[in-house]
Amino acid sequence: MPQVPQTLDALAVRTWCGLALEALGRAREEIDAINVYPVADGDTGTNLYLTVESAATAVEAVFAGYETLAATGGGDPAANTGHPVAGGQPGLADAVRAMAHGALIGARGNSGTILAQLLRGMAQVLATESESAHTDGQWLRLALKRAADSARQAVAHPVEGTVLTVASAAADAAIGAEGDCGSVARAAYEGARAALAATPGQLAVLERAGVVDAGGRGLVVVLAALVETFTGEAPGVLGAPVEVHARVDESVTDLVVAGDAHAEGCVDRPSEDGGPAFEVIYLLEADDAAVARLRDRLDQLGDSLVVVGGDGLWNVHVHMDDAGAAVEAGVEAGRPYRIRITHFGLGDVHTAGAAGRPPRERAQRAVVAVVPGEGLAGLYTEAGATTVLARPGEPPASGELVEAVRRAHAREVVLLPNDADLRHTAAAAAEQARAEGVRVALIPTRSAVQGIAALAVHEPERRFDEDVVAMTSAAGATRYAEVAVAERQSWTMAGICQAGDVLGLIDGDVAVIGSDITATAETVLDRMLAAGGEMVTLVLGDAAPDAIAAHLESRVRESHLAVDTVVYRGGRQGALLLIGVE
Repeated sequence: MPQVPQTLDALAVRTWCGLALEALGRAREEIDAINVYPVADGDTGTNLYLTVESAATAVEAVFAGYETLAATGGGDPAANTGHPVAGGQPGLADAVRAMAHGALIGARGNSGTILAQLLRGMAQVLATESESAHTDGQWLRLALKRAADSARQAVAHPVEGTVLTVASAAADAAIGAEGDCGSVARAAYEGARAALAATPGQLAVLERAGVVDAGGRGLVVVLAALVETFTGEAPGVLGAPVEVHARVDESVTDLVVAGDAHAEGCVDRPSEDGGPAFEVIYLLEADDAAVARLRDRLDQLGDSLVVVGGDGLWNVHVHMDDAGAAVEAGVEAGRPYRIRITHFGLGDVHTAGAAGRPPRERAQRAVVAVVPGEGLAGLYTEAGATTVLARPGEPPASGELVEAVRRAHAREVVLLPNDADLRHTAAAAAEQARAEGVRVALIPTRSAVQGIAALAVHEPERRFDEDVVAMTSAAGATRYAEVAVAERQSWTMAGICQAGDVLGLIDGDVAVIGSDITATAETVLDRMLAAGGEMVTLVLGDAAPDAIAAHLESRVRESHLAVDTVVYRGGRQGALLLIGVE
């Protein structure tokens, strides 16, 4: 049994995230199976799991940072002082902000996006906890109320019988409760549970299917984990929270009706062709005024609009027939990234196709690759790979890789992590995918340029083992390097670097410390080519100097006549320059 936090503190947040993730892992398939609204695509449980996994990962990262500072005698980063961190534990504000940010950047689907806003609403209250004399129980009541209100405000067209209804019922029950956090959490859980049981009477599609709302079901699981956090006991039987007396022997997808393609908590606005064809989700860096204009435009163009976030970072979710228009609207508002477009008829679905469409036939083989920038994502996609975009400082979780394998919809999958630090994450994802019946081969590529080399020799018509051997050989024969700017003073294999120094890393180790980007890149390239090579690959980040590619190409022509050079634009990829030598 996990340690039971006695107060509403960072440890309670960490415990809650961990318990919620475990509980959603157990309930995921059940929640997926009852997902008939807004679209019978059987992914609500999975989306909630991935969202909470991202939140939990962010909280663990904060704890790890404080533990490191405590061990080295560093100062509290939140207080910006040189005083050592007591006990190596963050404060409540740091933990809840990390939880909310992690959920926001990792939110998946309608339900995950709304859950992210629920957690953000709680964080807005709990991050100010030290500024008042409220008891922990009072703070938790206020946080649950803010969560429900902010989630409802984030949905363009709220309707009852969804996760919004369940969240509001939980908040109302919590406000009326007395006592400590355990009492408040239990009241919220019981209120949510009762509201969930009533959802079939509020949404006709649920009543016809004989199921409760899937998003609301997931929220009940999360609230049950909150009860366990403060009491040490899980309430009820999580696998059977309500009893619904209705027919349940029909296929879930046979019960979805044309026009129900709308987001959790969004008003029913049917279209003649059965609803929009695409789900579009992206993170957006933009100011409040631009987001307000974006909301208005997307509400006119699409359906199921949910926009959550704040402080310059937003998660946008919408259903549209013209997916490109949704992305263009985001470009006009700010900088969209981590763009995910899913076709309701062709996306990864755990049941048969919506509205009676047959399931998409599995491909024989596919490649799934993690890529560090939008430019490389386009390159890999053109080569036929399914991509997972890794933003600087935001590595994908194992659940995100598993989801990409499912999205690839193939019997055999070659997985390219393209990062040494992702090897264990990719291995965990591969094991889970194998358990689901997919044959997965993990090639331990440590850089995107090694992945490019592997993809260049990929031949789906070959036997799987032969293809994997050829791709592994090509990746292994490619030395990799990157040029980046040091963020802080540090000891390296090449000596001590200062913040702002230009670093040249070869095969993962710092080999050159310089002050000029182009000169450092030239030194790195010369060292790599000293051992020979036939092909140089250059991948330029957004911050790389405009003339650096031409300079390096000229350098290769002058000193290595038989070596070819190819240049790609990587976009916002973290490193200024990636270099591969085959």
